[in-house]
Amino acid sequence: MTEKQTTILIVDDDLQLFQLMARNLELEGYAVLLAGDGKQALSQIEHASPDLVLLDVMLPRMDGFTVCHRVRSFSTIPIIIVTAKERSQDKVRGLDLGADDYLTKPLDMDELLARVRAALRRAHFRENERALSTTMTIGKLTIDFGQRQVSLANQKVVLTPTEYRLLALLARHAGRILPQDALLEQTWGKEYVGEHHLLQVNINRLRHKLEPDPTHPRYLLTEPGIGYVLAPQVQEPGIS
Repeated sequence: MTEKQTTILIVDDDLQLFQLMARNLELEGYAVLLAGDGKQALSQIEHASPDLVLLDVMLPRMDGFTVCHRVRSFSTIPIIIVTAKERSQDKVRGLDLGADDYLTKPLDMDELLARVRAALRRAHFRENERALSTTMTIGKLTIDFGQRQVSLANQKVVLTPTEYRLLALLARHAGRILPQDALLEQTWGKEYVGEHHLLQVNINRLRHKLEPDPTHPRYLLTEPGIGYVLAPQVQEPGIS
């Protein structure tokens, strides 16, 4: 049986940039689809089921943020946000909406290919990761590794695939400080070592979903200048 070709959807209304990205991706053996606006992107994702989406922020008919938000309501497909370099706030907003990564224009094609490989590798690992039958409970936080589910005070917590992977990594080393670069390498890939802002954004997102008071965390603790640790035990009066 012939192995299915990995398909990447490029969502961009800049035809010249699309052609440049498509040419480089096709040379790497990927099949490429195009959507010139946000509504076309949603239709392609629903009907063509690509393996990864390169999603521009500034799009006609529906912007990239809206597309990302809607896709995350039904799919965990890897999404890489593409934004103008001077609009750093777009990166944070895209990550908050569930994007896995971001690229800045003007694009470096070698970086583009590296980020695509890393995102696909993470997705492949998720699909093939052997389910663990164990469940970990710390305070009112419960992580079911077999079902890849997280609950807080018996209420399900909805995490993005990246957030879950980061939390699971910290949970498997609960009580141990994990350096920032180690977390980046094991959660995103070795290409991301040094991207501390990306890690901080995801830690902050987790704190807002898990902590009674994100400004005074009980679960996800910072070791200044070193990294992060998931507390092995938590004493708390209750979840507000």
